[in-house]
Amino acid sequence: MTLEPVNGVANFRQRCSKSDVSGCSEKTTSPHQMRSKQGANVESVDNVSVQVFSGPEPSLIGDAVRQRIDLLVGDQDRALVLEELAGEEYTIHEVVDAVQTPPLLSDRRIVVVRGFNRFKSAELEPLVELLRDPPPTTDLVVEWGSGAVPKKLLDAAKSIGGEQVKIGSPGTGRARNSWFEERFDTSSLKLDSAARHILVEHCGEDVARLTGLMLTLEGAYGFDAELGEAEVIPFLGDEGGVPPWDLTDALDRGEMPVALQVLQRMLRGGARHPLQVMATLHSHYERMLRLDGTSITNEKDAAAHLGIKGSSFPAKKALAQSRRLGSEKIRRAIELLSETDVDLRGRSALGGDILMEILIARLAQLGR
Repeated sequence: MTLEPVNGVANFRQRCSKSDVSGCSEKTTSPHQMRSKQGANVESVDNVSVQVFSGPEPSLIGDAVRQRIDLLVGDQDRALVLEELAGEEYTIHEVVDAVQTPPLLSDRRIVVVRGFNRFKSAELEPLVELLRDPPPTTDLVVEWGSGAVPKKLLDAAKSIGGEQVKIGSPGTGRARNSWFEERFDTSSLKLDSAARHILVEHCGEDVARLTGLMLTLEGAYGFDAELGEAEVIPFLGDEGGVPPWDLTDALDRGEMPVALQVLQRMLRGGARHPLQVMATLHSHYERMLRLDGTSITNEKDAAAHLGIKGSSFPAKKALAQSRRLGSEKIRRAIELLSETDVDLRGRSALGGDILMEILIARLAQLGR
C-alpha cells in the first residue's frame, strides 16, 4: 500500500516563493534545489509553460515532477485541472489532444506525460508542431527519464519560454550531507539529530530512497510529528549501498569491523558482485605498489606517475598509505588479492561473500 501525505502540499507551498518559468536553460539540479527555486503561484501565467525533466535516477525525477505538479495545482481541484498520461499505451496524438483540450470549470489545465523517452524523435513531430502555436491555458510537464532529449523538442519548449530540468545526484561529501539536511529541514516532520543520522547512514549512496522513507514516515506518524531513532528504525528496511572509498578508507585505517560492515552494504544494499569489489581493491593497492620504491614525495608527482587527471587527492592518499604500509605489507596485500581472485573464479568451494570477508579481514589486519 502506498502512503500518500494529506496536507504536505499546503505545507510545502508555504515554504516557496513565486515561480519563475521564463527562459529555457539546460541545468543540472537536485529535486530539492528545484523545489527551492520554483514557486507556488503560477496561475498568473498567461501562456503555455513546458518543463522537461530528465536524468538517470527515476526516483529523483519522480520526486521533482511531483513537486512541480504540486506547485502548478496550488489550491485548485486536482480532479478538474490535472490530466496524467502514463504507461506503454498512450500515443503522441493523445498527448496533443490533452494539451489542446481547453480547461473546464478552471482557468488552466495541467498535462503530465510520464516515461516520454519511449517515443523516438520522429514520433514527437505532432507535439513539436503544436508547441509552435500552443493553447495559452495549458501547462505541460514532461517526465522524459534517462537519455538525451531530442533537440527539436527542447527548441520547441524554448521558443515558448519552457526549459529542461536535468535532475542530477546531490554529489558526495559535504554536498551530499547538505542535500540531506535541506530535505530534513523542509520536511513537515521534526526529526531529531539521531533520526537524521540513521536515515543518512541507512540510505548511503542510494539517496533516491529518502523520498519513499519520508513519505512512509509522514503517512505513519502524520505531519508535524516529532521523531527520534526509535520511531524511524522500524520503517528502514534493507540498507542502501555505500561508496567504494568507505571500504578502502577503513582498510587503510586498519578498522576491521567497519570494513566488514561496509563490505556487506556494498554486496547487499549496493548489489555489487564480489568481482566488482575486487576491482576496487586491485586499483587501490596497485597504486601503492606503483609508488613503492620511488623517490616521489608530493601528490602532484604521484598523480603524474599514476596517470591520475583532475584532483590529485587519490594520489596523495595512495602515496601516504604506500609509505605507511611499506614494501612487505604491500606485497602481501597483492598476494592476498591474487589468491582471492582465483578462489572467486572457481578454485574454492566457499561462497563469494565468505571469501570476501576473509580477504577484507586480512587486508584490515595489514593496515594496523
